[in-house]
Amino acid sequence: MFVRVHSGAIDGIAARDVTIEVNMSGGGIGLYIVGLPDNTIKESEQRILAAFGNSGYRMIHKKIVVNLAPADLRKEGSLYDLPIAVGILAVTEQIRTDMLSDSMFVGELSLNGTLRPVKGALPLVALAREKGLKRVFLPEENVAEGAVVDGIDVVGVGSLLEICAILNGNTPYTPAEHCLATADDAECEFSDDFADVKGQEYVKRALEVAAAGGHNVIMIGSPGSGKTMLARRVPTILPPMTLEEALETTKIHSVAGKIGTHRGLMSHRPFRAPHHLTSQVALIGGGQSPQPGEVSLANNGVLFLDEMPEFGRSVLEVLRQPLEERHIAISRAKYSVDYPANFMLVASMNPCPCGYYNHPTKECTCSAAAVHRYKAHISGPLMDRIDIHIEVVPVAVGELSSTRRSESSAEIRQRVVAARNIQLKRFEGLDIHSNAEMTGAMLRRFAPLDKPSQTMLEQAMTALDLSARAYDRIIKVARTIADLEGKENIEPAHISEAIGYRTLDRR
Repeated sequence: MFVRVHSGAIDGIAARDVTIEVNMSGGGIGLYIVGLPDNTIKESEQRILAAFGNSGYRMIHKKIVVNLAPADLRKEGSLYDLPIAVGILAVTEQIRTDMLSDSMFVGELSLNGTLRPVKGALPLVALAREKGLKRVFLPEENVAEGAVVDGIDVVGVGSLLEICAILNGNTPYTPAEHCLATADDAECEFSDDFADVKGQEYVKRALEVAAAGGHNVIMIGSPGSGKTMLARRVPTILPPMTLEEALETTKIHSVAGKIGTHRGLMSHRPFRAPHHLTSQVALIGGGQSPQPGEVSLANNGVLFLDEMPEFGRSVLEVLRQPLEERHIAISRAKYSVDYPANFMLVASMNPCPCGYYNHPTKECTCSAAAVHRYKAHISGPLMDRIDIHIEVVPVAVGELSSTRRSESSAEIRQRVVAARNIQLKRFEGLDIHSNAEMTGAMLRRFAPLDKPSQTMLEQAMTALDLSARAYDRIIKVARTIADLEGKENIEPAHISEAIGYRTLDRR
């Protein structure tokens, strides 16, 4: 006897069709799983046998061959436990096969027959809908995630006994209600707010410009000057995610297994802050079993690198591709995957190894050579991809004790959203969404300079000895400043402010 059961495999942040083919014959005894299974799938035999015994089912003593088709696609993970078990029960005529042709099955089996959650439920449910299937059976803990997809029945089941009762027609099933709401939708306000930041008006203005144009930014300042506090508030002024961005972000976190058991669509932009001992693989993704890295988990959000020079030089250099191309392509001997990596980089660093170079009250103990080596830890090509460099000066005691109200994140966010809307209209029909993504040709089209602005920029390049790579960055930032003011053309004042945000380019 022969049956087919539908399932899927994760490929990047998407899913690919996998069919579980089960054949039973009399020529021998045993269970054989073929089709490039990894060790987790090979071990599923023991989980399935134990689940059968504890659920009142039996393994018939005949030869049962399970093929995971297509056979040339590498299969990984425990999500095939349930479809293999269902296929075996169907081929041994212990359950009915009426619903197998239009259903997908996903789930890991415990030894007692209960189901455990799996990674990648969202892209798997999306695949089932694309294939025209009517329903997906998956663990109850994955239901909120799967219910994000409309147009298909998402059925949460708790055990092998429960799903067999449904397949045999003994128990009706109730599909989860399609819902885009998330567990954190009730949190209308962020816990962090720029209103909590005393002083630092110049830095807050720079971060507003960065958020409005999607520009990467690095803050240079002494320990305790507020760099980390400011960085953690950047997501509070970014525009809300569109539905497309939210779906893409949720898929990435779903594949990484970081959604949680009661969370559906992500509504807040992610904020990732990896430690400086993070490895290359953890940062960009990959590994023996491919997983999204920090740059992908920060997609459509913020990647914060605190004390950037403390990261390994080789670790920092892998950022160059995602910063330039907005995605990361990982090629290994056994696989090739492509993950989105469209994030806003926010970095911080001390001005020197001791942290007190150019401090208003404390003396620096570093030599000039040590300061140079410290700053040179971030390569020129990487610094070339950071549009805004801003110095963070410690706030005076009098300013800290001031009762004067600071501008809130909500007020700043309104201006940022207005500027982003201008950019969306400007780039309509193009594959970019913010000023930071403009190419050289787009700069000439969307950010032309009048004669006074061009003269000012040329004079600044000469007088401040700015590097050539700063030229385009200044124009991009000036374009964003003009958008914040609602100006159609870039003016000299916009160029002047943008020049002030290139601190590290001054030789």
